[in-house]
Amino acid sequence: MIRELTAEDANDYWDLRLEALKTNGEAFAITYEESNSRSNPIERVENNLSSPGSITFGAFIDGNLAGNVTILYNTLEKMKHKASIVAMYVSPHFRKRGLGRALLAEAEKTAKSSQVELLQLTVVTSNPSAVKLYEKTGFVSFGVEKHAMKSNREYYDEMWMSKELV
Repeated sequence: MIRELTAEDANDYWDLRLEALKTNGEAFAITYEESNSRSNPIERVENNLSSPGSITFGAFIDGNLAGNVTILYNTLEKMKHKASIVAMYVSPHFRKRGLGRALLAEAEKTAKSSQVELLQLTVVTSNPSAVKLYEKTGFVSFGVEKHAMKSNREYYDEMWMSKELV
């Protein structure tokens, strides 16, 4: 089951987010330590899940939050035709079941119904499974940012991808 997450899902989302940062930290700009040191994390998540500028979807299996994706909408008039896919994650326990594809399909459907014409995202090039998923769902690369992130003296490149919805 996939549905929009609400403030009531904040604890489950926070737990999954911390798992994502521990498991695939190289894929996210914020570190586990930075994220965990912020004050009032659950309150922050509740506010984010209630924000009119974004929508977060969760994929549930047997009542457990197994994955999530967020759409960030642009608010500037000349940019409203574009939105970004961010914070995409599926727990390793639930991978290879089509959840990533289903989450992206729900995000795309929702973005399209909000008059979004172009979805964009970035993905670390060292995650071939994610790159393959995005390509299979119609995203195309339009560039690579070399050394987009650096952790423990290791650089991570990010591929910029987009998908036209019109």
